[in-house]
Amino acid sequence: MLIHSVYFWLKPELTAAQRAEFLAALKALKDVPSVQEFHLGRPAAVADRPVVDKTFDYGITCVFENLDAHNAYQVHPLHVAFVNTGKPLWARVQIYDAE
Repeated sequence: MLIHSVYFWLKPELTAAQRAEFLAALKALKDVPSVQEFHLGRPAAVADRPVVDKTFDYGITCVFENLDAHNAYQVHPLHVAFVNTGKPLWARVQIYDAE
């Protein structure tokens, strides 16, 4: 199993329409066939603690059967389209992969 977690910080000057476009493209990633599980969210309203980062706008976690499934996701047309659409809209992206 491979767990792929990605956090996005959007540019602050984005319009509501641009934010909606980003979110729609992000949600479409759940339709990539190699994705076994897809979770999308915003920072949770947990108590502030020094180890909790709530500065991101959106986070996703995708679960894949293995590294090959993850690699197929990376080159899938939906993922490539998301990167091309989203890259101009985010200020930062951070990825954590775990096996």
